[in-house]
Amino acid sequence: MTLEYLTLNQLRKTHPAWRVLIADHAPLIASFLDRVFIQPNVRVMSQADLVSKLEDSLYQLRENGDGDAFPRSGRAYLDDWAQNDKGWLRKFYPHGSDEPHYDLTPATEKALSWLDNLSERNFIGTESRLLMVFELLKQMVAGAETDKDARISELEKRKAVLDTEIARLRAGELHLMDDTALKDRFIQINSTARELLGDFRSVEQNFRELDRQVREQIATWDGRKGELLAKIFGDRDAIADSDQGRSFRAFWDFLMSPESQEELTDLLDKVFALNAVTELTPDRRLKRIHFDWLEAGEHTQRTVAKLSQQLRRYLDDQAYLENKRIMQLLDGIAARALAVKDDFPAGDFMTVDASAPSLQLPMERPLYNPPVKAAIHAEVMVADQVNINAQSLFDQVFIDKEQLQANIHKQLQQHSQVTLREVIAAHPLAEGLAELVAYLSIAGTDRHTVFDEVHQEQLQWQDKRGIVRNATLPRIIFNRSEHGSN
Repeated sequence: MTLEYLTLNQLRKTHPAWRVLIADHAPLIASFLDRVFIQPNVRVMSQADLVSKLEDSLYQLRENGDGDAFPRSGRAYLDDWAQNDKGWLRKFYPHGSDEPHYDLTPATEKALSWLDNLSERNFIGTESRLLMVFELLKQMVAGAETDKDARISELEKRKAVLDTEIARLRAGELHLMDDTALKDRFIQINSTARELLGDFRSVEQNFRELDRQVREQIATWDGRKGELLAKIFGDRDAIADSDQGRSFRAFWDFLMSPESQEELTDLLDKVFALNAVTELTPDRRLKRIHFDWLEAGEHTQRTVAKLSQQLRRYLDDQAYLENKRIMQLLDGIAARALAVKDDFPAGDFMTVDASAPSLQLPMERPLYNPPVKAAIHAEVMVADQVNINAQSLFDQVFIDKEQLQANIHKQLQQHSQVTLREVIAAHPLAEGLAELVAYLSIAGTDRHTVFDEVHQEQLQWQDKRGIVRNATLPRIIFNRSEHGSN
């Protein structure tokens, strides 16, 4: 965007981020919202909790001699910050709650991020950002290259570099990254990780805007239902298929992978153990940043789910109204018939060709099939006197669900997440398909279990006759609960 005078003048009047920077109580607003929402990565907070925290902050300021500067109550300030002419907080009522809740708007988070960057930094890394630019440029060029030979040549160059590095290591030449380079990269990681959390609010805001537009269209629509649904689904597909939608979906798929989460946890633990990083006294919350990403992404997914619920409710309401109209027409016909039953018209006053229309669609006529004559044999076969063992009719397979839950519990003691495939690999299916169905029953009743419909997993077992059986299912992820494993 070009910084033109007219554009900046309009932003100064309308953009919430600019308004919060020039507000009379900007230091109070920025410091309080950063401490309550940004630092602990809180996405939503109830009004009672937020008012309590703000009252504590106002009390401390008044004790320090700033009592005249903040004469209003905490609730009055929050209501003012959530007004449309301010737009610094989003006030809403969650589903199933009659108490208002608050969340930061993306504009406020941008303003807080800009204020945070104003502070002087003891160390400003440039090498890591330069290397990142080079790496991104290489990925773009390699990913857009259509010449097969050129791509092979580039891969050969990378292979030669790796071979040279391996040869040096085998020869005992070990080059370590110095402390300055480690600090440079860690600061870049910290900055990028925090920016990702802010991006989630912007993505969620876009989906929320779509939800608001859908509600407005449904409330004012007087045309055909099919036309409205086509427009709504078209808008939703446009966002899902946009660059931002595809990027978010790829990010979410990668983050939902248990392997990716374990790898991120392992890498963060190793980085925080480095002496150079310890000297920076980093924020320990960065070690669980991927869990903050998951929580923020879950809020975005819930917004999309609410949009789907709104569409379903609209369809149910329309079906009810149409059925109600049909019943009104039928009741009107019955009322008119009762009105003339005592004064029945003479003669043939009305004729009906048929009770229902006769439809004949040539393309729906089935092809002729000759009838199959059943072959009936009159001879009755008499069974011989051989004794038949009927024990197999009474054999029953018992599946011990408690043992299966113990298998899952044992795996979750070693990992925070484990897939059904990993559980079966550690504890093979002894009773085949029946035992697999029991695992699915356990997963369906566990609120901590995630069904990943995007990815498929193939499970194998061997039945009693030695035949290998296969089943393809959505990836099922068992998660460790807050108070222990499943």
